Amino acid sequence: MVKQFIEMREALRQALDEEMTRDPRVFIIGEEVAQYNGAYKVTKGMLDKWGAARVIDTPIAELGFTGLSIGAAMTGLRPVVEFMSFNFSFVGIDQIISNAIKMYYMSGNRFSVPIVFRGPNGAAAQVSSQHSHCVEALYGNLPGLIILAPSNPYDAKGLLKSAIRNNNPVLFLESELSYNDKMEIPTEEYLVPIGKAAIAREGKQVTLVAHSRMVLLCKIAAETLAKQGISVEVVDLRTIKPLDIVTISQSVKKTARCVLVEEGHLFSGISAEVGFQIMEHCFDYLDAPLVRVAQRETPMPYSKTLEKETMPTQERILAAIHTVLN
Repeated sequence: MVKQFIEMREALRQALDEEMTRDPRVFIIGEEVAQYNGAYKVTKGMLDKWGAARVIDTPIAELGFTGLSIGAAMTGLRPVVEFMSFNFSFVGIDQIISNAIKMYYMSGNRFSVPIVFRGPNGAAAQVSSQHSHCVEALYGNLPGLIILAPSNPYDAKGLLKSAIRNNNPVLFLESELSYNDKMEIPTEEYLVPIGKAAIAREGKQVTLVAHSRMVLLCKIAAETLAKQGISVEVVDLRTIKPLDIVTISQSVKKTARCVLVEEGHLFSGISAEVGFQIMEHCFDYLDAPLVRVAQRETPMPYSKTLEKETMPTQERILAAIHTVLN
């Protein structure tokens, strides 16, 4: 198998390009996706290759181009909407909530909405309170929406291709801090299935459950503890909704201990839902209470020092693991 060593942004670009080649109904729309090559250069070169009819720059008007794209999806096209930041999706949230995720139900199954909303989610480096939200828990409360959050270039490419082919609205959450991450991925086409978690690292004594960039922190923590003779398993959700509770449960039943790590806030977060489902399926197997590591209950500070204190860190993850082990 021939492989290529590429960045996350290039993996996403390849997914978009391959799906636009495969299906002429696919198009890209958003702020600065065309002439500027994308705010994070995910769409670099796409305008030159595909032209302005399929790579469409928009005004700074998320409510407008979100609604336009939903209408396009209802009439047979397959839009990929880039939010420069998922914080900006809040401006278009009425279109997502009232139309995109409800139209199939409200129309008696007559109108599908095959649309992908993608872009950076969560914190970056010192972008402060209004540009650091993790949106998965907010949107996860709403039926009718698939939510994906890849942690590496391989999954990013395969999941984005699956998302574009899906006939439902999909939120595709990327981490701004992961666009430079590199790994080897196949040059030939592949898909990553929606709704299937992955074992990012096998272990025997404790399970870490995470998604997106937090998977990397969990793997580093697992490697640190391996030097101390502690075997940690890391479960990468990949798909937040629908949740693969089967893979999670199998891991927790094996290790009997679990720490849940997420970049979002603790209250009503993704780890709260995952933790409750673990309790439902694995209560009799647990040898210690579940422990959660999440962003502290405060808006994101601008200060680099305070930002680090607010976010999940290696120190907090390691402390949580030692808590469940002891």
